[in-house]
Amino acid sequence: MQAFDFPKQIETSAKIAVDLDKVRQPRYGRFLEEFIPGTTFQHPRGLTLYPAFAQEFATTFMQANPLYLDETFARAHGFDSLLVSPLMVLNVVLSLGVQNNSEQAIAHLGYYDVEFPQPVLAGDTLHAESLVLNRRMRGTKPGIVRVRTHGFNQRGEVVIRYERAILIPPKDPATLVEQTDIDSIEENTPTLLPVSMPDVPQRPLPIDATGSNTYFEDFSIGETILHSNGRTITDEHMAWSYRLGNTHPLHYDHIYSSQRTGPMSGAPIVYGGLVFAWLEGLASRDTSENALWDLGYTEGYHTQPAVSGDTLYAVSRVLDIADGPEGSGMLTLQLIGVKNMTGTTAVNQYGADLFEKETGKDRNGRIPHKIFEIERRLLVKKR
Repeated sequence: MQAFDFPKQIETSAKIAVDLDKVRQPRYGRFLEEFIPGTTFQHPRGLTLYPAFAQEFATTFMQANPLYLDETFARAHGFDSLLVSPLMVLNVVLSLGVQNNSEQAIAHLGYYDVEFPQPVLAGDTLHAESLVLNRRMRGTKPGIVRVRTHGFNQRGEVVIRYERAILIPPKDPATLVEQTDIDSIEENTPTLLPVSMPDVPQRPLPIDATGSNTYFEDFSIGETILHSNGRTITDEHMAWSYRLGNTHPLHYDHIYSSQRTGPMSGAPIVYGGLVFAWLEGLASRDTSENALWDLGYTEGYHTQPAVSGDTLYAVSRVLDIADGPEGSGMLTLQLIGVKNMTGTTAVNQYGADLFEKETGKDRNGRIPHKIFEIERRLLVKKR
């Protein structure tokens, strides 16, 4: 920066008349009318995930996989440094998109086709962009917008891609014009690099680096895993929302949240991505501790909101097992989250109904304690 001598600053507020005709209040986010199918939003800001930040996320959200905790372990598996938890990647990229996609939203409705084409390493910087796929109007009611988001590292490589559905209110229902669904806009879709799968190390690692019962051979189709520990959420969630870049006031502004109506009103609502991360972390000691790669998530929903003071528990069900690259296998799981009730109690009380999609049920038939549901696929080491 060029050197410049600044004049001495002198207080001037008393000399400038207040002009209330010049008041302005910037607005962020978009209303339903402003989502035009085919539009791409370049999201402002990026976020560098320094090693301490990445490890703090992994420990706060109870990760057990050493790839996100132990740099020596990560290097032994062929990575250049500590890996960033995929749930941190998802949270950051989704949060970077809030200012464009959902700061006016009433609710996040679902995740679809989440994939992690490249690993994110501690020290990488993430940026994001979203493409509006379609917009569905519902008269004067809030409509549903679907976007496809790509997250990039500092080299422009795609590290995450997913779709999400968002409930967005109209600003002026009288101006809405129906739009057809657009699901084939690919002109600006980034080219994906071929994924280089991590190595199963041949060199010896400490025998206690991971648990003894989370290798691929330890899982069988149909088994249900009740994860023992729960996690009580405190007001920490408000700080974590903004630390990850989420700018929606619903998650940290008590005046804003208390002025709303319906189930998403009252105390600030916990940002759903944090709930997702805690549930995945609660399950990690039993399911993903020996995972080499988080291959992705198919379709998932936050079925109830959470607030500070709620306690989360997780349940997993094994859906499929298949061979993967040498030394590994693919494990498909259903991840269920409940609040203020242990997973054991939830399975005993609700039985098979706990594993049925809430979105397919009549509103009166939904489980009040069930908070989350999604399917995931992991690449897991063999013994």
